[in-house]
Amino acid sequence: MSESSPRVADHLISGIDWLITVDPDRRIIRNGAIAIKDGRFAAVGDSATIESEWQAEVVTDGGDRVATPGLIDNHLHTSFQLSRGLADEANAQTFLFERMYPYEGVMSADDVTVSASLAAMELLRHGVTCFIDPGNYHPQATVEAVAATGIRLVASRSSFDKTKSVMGLLPEAMIETTEQALERAEEVLANYPATADGRIRASACFRGLNNATDELITGLRELAEKYDCLLQTHACFSYSTHDGSIAACGKPEIERLESLGVLDERMLLVHSGWLEPHEVALLAERRPTLVAAPSSSLHNGYGNFVMGKIPELMALGVNVSLGSDHASSGVVDMVQEMLLVAGGYKETRINPRVMPPENVLEMATINGARGARMADMIGSIEVGKQADLVLFDTQRPEWQPLYNPLSNLVYSATGSSVTTVMVAGEVVVEDGHLTKIDETAVFAEVPKVMARIGEKLDLAKMVTLQWPVT
Repeated sequence: MSESSPRVADHLISGIDWLITVDPDRRIIRNGAIAIKDGRFAAVGDSATIESEWQAEVVTDGGDRVATPGLIDNHLHTSFQLSRGLADEANAQTFLFERMYPYEGVMSADDVTVSASLAAMELLRHGVTCFIDPGNYHPQATVEAVAATGIRLVASRSSFDKTKSVMGLLPEAMIETTEQALERAEEVLANYPATADGRIRASACFRGLNNATDELITGLRELAEKYDCLLQTHACFSYSTHDGSIAACGKPEIERLESLGVLDERMLLVHSGWLEPHEVALLAERRPTLVAAPSSSLHNGYGNFVMGKIPELMALGVNVSLGSDHASSGVVDMVQEMLLVAGGYKETRINPRVMPPENVLEMATINGARGARMADMIGSIEVGKQADLVLFDTQRPEWQPLYNPLSNLVYSATGSSVTTVMVAGEVVVEDGHLTKIDETAVFAEVPKVMARIGEKLDLAKMVTLQWPVT
């Protein structure tokens, strides 16, 4: 082969109408092209150049498409996927201790398998290629179900060791000692170590500060250091948790984490809306990743837009990503989450310049990769990174006219316009449907799980239908 002969790729995507790279230069390439080899981006540029230098057996026409890096959801409870409609119009205490914890407490491994499969399906079909799960009590079922779809997962085992807080009492099935919680958490960390090319890895997690002892938090931190993974928790998501922390510990949640020596860049803090002024300074200094979960706050009325300091913390250099949280708040669509976080802060700040679409897409891509401790692998379309890619179909009303693809993506599109999704160069969604699992089979299992859950819970107390059903 002569020096002028084209190099051989596994897959070539050319003629991409708008290629949004989110690379360090934040390039947007018109009529762009991508060469993929061995699961990684081998070349990124304009079509004329890439087509002259590369050839591939598989060639995809990117016409009428907007390409972005795979979206990254930094917080989703896969075990809550079958809880839509069970926790509407509920305050924080009711939501957790009367709805979601009882629901989670009756779930079997088989139930979690179906729930996790459905969650991964919704994520992938809306362009998410990697997500972080705070865990449940059947992590192996979660991992096996999610891995089958081809998506990336940062898994965890949920941990509590305080059975009672000011908000309520945990179900018996979720109660364990500190020693049991640490032992079971380490088992997951040992089973799913981070590897260079692996799609499954693990994290340490305590579900919330008010149901975790200092011993559990510091023990999980030691495990996170031992296995070089992130440590995640919910924090400061409502007045109830904020006030409960002060009542029980004499200090608010972020200050408590600082006092325990665990607040730093290894931590992933979900919500983080209810902050004391000095805690803003702590976050700016310690630089954990904060995860905004806009649909969750809006659905449950947590007040995170009114009280939260996300735009200000981003301006201070804190990494902020996005999470859809759970299906019980309705939306498992990162594209819609981008609109909600942008619009929510524009409204509460009375400032249309706050949270422009460029910043919001960063939250859903490269910032999410940093939160998952995978920014060297994913989060942008760059040569050498793993080929996680989304193609959006612009031949849809919400994408037209198309002057500015970032504007359309954040302000008018939804994840339903996704047509193709690739993870490590593998097509896992084609023509809007998953390629690796039977979607119909998953849908067929959903009513069976609903029936099993209905046998164990009084759903009439959870489903708040206000109008008569005949």
